[in-house]
Parts: sequence; structure tokens; C-alpha cells
Amino acid sequence: MSTWASKTIMHCWASRGAACWLQSMPCVSPPEGLKALIIANSPADMHTWVSEANRLREDLPAEVQAALLKHEKAETLKDPEYLKASRVFYDRHVCRITPWPEEVKRTFDAIDADPTVYHAMNGPTEFHVIGTMKDWTIVNRLKLISVPALLISGKYDEATPLVVKPYVDNVPDISWSIFEESSHMPHAEERMACMGRVAGFLDTLVERVEESAA
Repeated sequence: MSTWASKTIMHCWASRGAACWLQSMPCVSPPEGLKALIIANSPADMHTWVSEANRLREDLPAEVQAALLKHEKAETLKDPEYLKASRVFYDRHVCRITPWPEEVKRTFDAIDADPTVYHAMNGPTEFHVIGTMKDWTIVNRLKLISVPALLISGKYDEATPLVVKPYVDNVPDISWSIFEESSHMPHAEERMACMGRVAGFLDTLVERVEESAA
């Protein structure tokens, strides 16, 4: 097994889980074999996520905002008008490629086929958060993450700079890359640039190990 045997990249929901897992370990003894963490487009606090989502919604066309509010108030969240209005937000702040890449479409099709977990934990959409995670936060424990970390977000991301900034402010060893042509999915929207940044981050870790061993 190589020195940098385990490097974990997590996107959005998975990043939240990885951060929880890591900070639950004693900071002087990270999980055996884990040497790095890549946090992609993930909130550190759901109240900030919702606040920023509401701010982004204010920039949507007036008729879209009205449709969203009408159906959220009426709890008619499966109405085609609500789904169509939600897609306007998604096309701006979740994935800006039109049409969506097959892997993105497949993911959302799977959620639509069985939304049980997503709806229970999050809510019906990315921005209407009424599930069990609505009060989730990890901000006060991020300092316990003890491995080098890379934070990824997009310029048009629903995970805005304010949403992801707690990672930058609190994780001791972290760097941050913002992808200028991406929203929530730089790995799909700017695949080559994003994967290049990931590879560069991992190469830097190898260099650090080699330097420390010299």
C-alpha cells in the first residue's frame, strides 16, 4: 500500500458525511490510512444554505418565484408548474450544462424514482429544506479535521462562498478552488479542469511526503 493510500473525494451530501466522520475521530489520530479529504460543493451549516438559497431565488424571474411560493404554501410540490419552476433554479445553480449530462440526469431520475431518503432528510428540492437535516451544522467541529483538505465550489453554485467559507475558516490545512464556469457540479461542468485540480492536489500531497522523508 502506498504512503498516500486513501484519499477521499466527496460531493455535497457525501462531503457532509465525511466531515462528520472525520471530526468524530480524535484529531491526533485520523482514520487509519486516510491521508486527504476533498470537499466538493458542500454546506457546513444548513441555515446558511437555506438563507443563501432564498437569496438566489430572489434573482429568478418573477413568475418563477411566484410559482414556487404558491405551491410551497399550498404544499402542492408535485405539481408540474412547481417542478418546472424548480428546474429554472437547478439550471442556474445545480448544473448549467444543457441538456444535463447523462450521469447527472441518471442521478436525478433515481431520486425521482424513490425520493424517500432525499425528501425525509432534505425536502422536496435543493432550496425548500424541510427535512431532518434542516438544522444540521458542523461549523464548530471543523477544526478537528486533521488531514489536508481541498475545497471545491463553482462561481454559480448553490453552495455559495458564504456557504462553504466555514471550511476555509476552520479546517487547519485546506485550499479552495472556485470554478468560474460551474455551478454545483464542476466535476461535470468543467470536468477536465476539476479533475486536473484534484490530481494536482494529490500530487502535492505526495511531494510533501517525499520531502518529509528526505
